[in-house]
Amino acid sequence: MKILFDIHHPAHVHFFRNAIRVLKQDGHKIIVTARDKDLTLRLLDTYQIPYVCISKESESKSGLVKELLSRNRKLARLVRSKRPDVMASIAGISTAPVGFITRTRNLIFYDTESATISNLLSYPFATEVITPGCYKKKVLGRHVTYPGYHELAYLHPNWFSSDPEVLAEHGISPEEPFSVVRFVSWKALHDIKARGFSFEEKMMLVNSLEKYGRVYITSEAPIPEELKHCRLSLSPEKVHHLLAFSRVFIGESATMASESVILGTPAVYLDAIGRGYTDEQEAHYGLCFNYREPEKAITKAEEIISQDLKNDPYFRRRYTKMISEKIDVTKFILRRLTEKGLTNRYINAHE
Repeated sequence: MKILFDIHHPAHVHFFRNAIRVLKQDGHKIIVTARDKDLTLRLLDTYQIPYVCISKESESKSGLVKELLSRNRKLARLVRSKRPDVMASIAGISTAPVGFITRTRNLIFYDTESATISNLLSYPFATEVITPGCYKKKVLGRHVTYPGYHELAYLHPNWFSSDPEVLAEHGISPEEPFSVVRFVSWKALHDIKARGFSFEEKMMLVNSLEKYGRVYITSEAPIPEELKHCRLSLSPEKVHHLLAFSRVFIGESATMASESVILGTPAVYLDAIGRGYTDEQEAHYGLCFNYREPEKAITKAEEIISQDLKNDPYFRRRYTKMISEKIDVTKFILRRLTEKGLTNRYINAHE
């Protein structure tokens, strides 16, 4: 088969990279189109995934529309030239309309209910919209669900194990208590009306956590001068090892909150709307804590690290329950794309 993956964001690289590797090993022809956003291209290079860059993130809200139109034109030309059997993407804002126009089978994997604009532009044109079972909104079109989260495509125990040596090489001791903080840029289409921590709240957050150990900040937006001593110097492909050993995660990124949960680290997620998956991780498993008010989120993060919730036996049992009830999402991706199950190589290696 000839399969095209359209990648817009660093998290999309992680979501598809294991499936891409397995499909290549099995002789499928892989085409990857990419968007120059944050660390996306760097991650593709790190994982040795060849790609064609067809757009660059715009610096303005109005520019996002122009970028999208240009991107879709380029993708349509490429699809007509390469004629893939199937396309796959997260959100599908480019692959769905292009797939509809070119009559190419296209699968959308998504988990963000608040992305109203992109969902309206993509869902009705998709061959399949594939979401976690905890997705809260109605989907227009063929809807397929699965018992898992996006982050289980690369952090499921079949694919990832934390390594303390990775941190030790960068002067970080896994034995010492530390916390991880994430700030986002608020440039995405679904972020138009959203806000996160103010400057004063960022200072309050870091000051409260530093009482219990080092604080590492990873941020899409520029870090205030007063907090640059907390800037994380770890390369992006290694950040999951940091999350695995952190005592608490707090931030504006739903993806990193969910990653932390899957790695056994309690997470505090700040967002006015929330996500179906972070809501489930709180309501069903008690591993994630969702807040709309920054002050309450800060108080909860300090409570978690001061009480060492991560090492509480009850918390560990809830974590084990979650992992046992969710699937290896990469295996699911492979099945949906090929419709022929998995190869013997994959089954022998991971079942």
